Amino acid sequence: MERQVAVIGGGYAGLAAAVTLARHGMAVTVFEAARRLGGRARGVDHRGLVLDNGQHLLLGAYRQTLGLIDLVAPEDAACRGSPYLRLPLGLEVPGQFRLKIWPLPGPLGLALGLLAAGGLSLGDRVRALGFMAQMRRRKFSLAADMSVAALLAAQRQGERARRLLWQPLCLAALNTPPEAASAQVFLNVLRDTLNGRHDASDMILPRIDLGRLFPERAARYLERRGGCVRTSAAVRAVLSHPAGFEIAADAGSERFPQVVCAVAPQHLARVVAHLPELSGAVEMVRGFEYEPIYTVYLQYPEHVGLASPILGLTGGIGQWVFDRGRVNQTPGLLAVVISARGAHQALSREALAQRVHEELAAAVGGLPPPRWQMVIAEKRSTFSCRAGIRRPGQLTPLRGFYLAGDYTAGDYPATLEAAVQSGVKCAHHLLTQDRGDQP
Repeated sequence: MERQVAVIGGGYAGLAAAVTLARHGMAVTVFEAARRLGGRARGVDHRGLVLDNGQHLLLGAYRQTLGLIDLVAPEDAACRGSPYLRLPLGLEVPGQFRLKIWPLPGPLGLALGLLAAGGLSLGDRVRALGFMAQMRRRKFSLAADMSVAALLAAQRQGERARRLLWQPLCLAALNTPPEAASAQVFLNVLRDTLNGRHDASDMILPRIDLGRLFPERAARYLERRGGCVRTSAAVRAVLSHPAGFEIAADAGSERFPQVVCAVAPQHLARVVAHLPELSGAVEMVRGFEYEPIYTVYLQYPEHVGLASPILGLTGGIGQWVFDRGRVNQTPGLLAVVISARGAHQALSREALAQRVHEELAAAVGGLPPPRWQMVIAEKRSTFSCRAGIRRPGQLTPLRGFYLAGDYTAGDYPATLEAAVQSGVKCAHHLLTQDRGDQP
C-alpha cells in the first residue's frame, strides 16, 4: 500500500519534495495556505497580465531545478517548446562594463571573458583572474568564513572590479550586502557557475511566469499520480500522534505517518509549536535576519526595449533590468530588481517607480513616461546570508518529520535551486527511512 505523506507548503521546496516522492510511487497531499502555488516565486495578476512576484534568474548550474521543470513539462500540453530562454552569461552595464563568458569549460571560458572584458583596467582583469585561480587552488573553501567585502579586500580586488563585477554578483546571488554576506557561500556559487561545465554559467530566463514554469505543472503531475494539492489550506499546527502526525488545517484535521514541512522560516515556530523536538531548529531560525527584494515593473509603449534581455545598473537604486518583451512576449514591459536592504525602502512606491524610471532613462537613453508602474516588495524575501550563519538541516530529531526550504542547510544561499535541493533531499531521506535503511 502507498505511504501517505503530507507536504506543508506549496512553494518550490515543498513541490520538489512532493514531485520526487510521487515519482517513486508515494501518495502525497500538499497543503498551501495561499490561493496560488509557488510561495515567493508565483504569478501575480495585474492589468490582464500575470507578473512574477519577483523577477528571478536561473543559472545553468541549477541542475535539480531544471531537471524537475523538464520532468513535469510534458504534463502541460498547452506549452510548446522550451519554457525558458538559455543564453551564455553576459554582464553589461551600459557605457561602463561588459563581460561575456565564452562557451568553453568554466575556467577557460571565464579567463577569456575576463581578458576581453570592457570597462576594467588590465590590472583589474589580471587581479580578478588571480582571485579565481587562487580560489580554485583552495577548492573554493575557506578555513574560516568572512564577509565577501573582506575576502575581496584580502584578494586586492580594485574598487571598479568590486563595484561592477563582484558586488553585483554577490547581491544577485546572496541578496545580502557584501559587507555582511558569507564569503564561503559566495564561493560555493562561483565554484558551481564560473568554474563548472561550459554551460553552468548560462542565464536561464523563464518565458512564462514562475507559477506556470513549475508549481502549476507540478500540481498536475501529482494529481495524475494520485496525489492531492490543496490551496487556501493553511496548516495551523502539527501534533505528534502514535501513528505519525496530526495536521490541523482550516478544513479539519488529518493524520499522516510522515511530514515534509516546507513553510517559510518566519512561519516555522507557529507550525511546529507542539513539537518540542524541533526547538533547536526554531532557535536557529529565530536568529535569522531578513533581506527584501523589490521588483519595479514599468510598462512603456510597445516599441521600447533593451539591447539585451538583461542589463546591469550602477550608481543608483536599481541593480538589474529585465526586458520582458524580449523573453515573455510582453512588449515594452521592463522589470527592475533591487536586492537587499537600502535607501529605496524609505521611498513611497510612487517615488520609487519614478526614481527607477529616471535611472533607466539615464542608462539606456531617453524613455517616454511609463503607461503604468507596479512595485512588488517582498520585505522578508530571503534570510540574510551572513558570514558564519547556522541553518537547520533537513533531517530532524523527530522520526518521519523533515524540513525543506531555501533557508535549510546547504551550499547555496536562498535561491530556487537551494529550495529545490532541500525538497529533493527530504524526499530521499524519507524514502530511505521508509525502506527501513535508516534508524
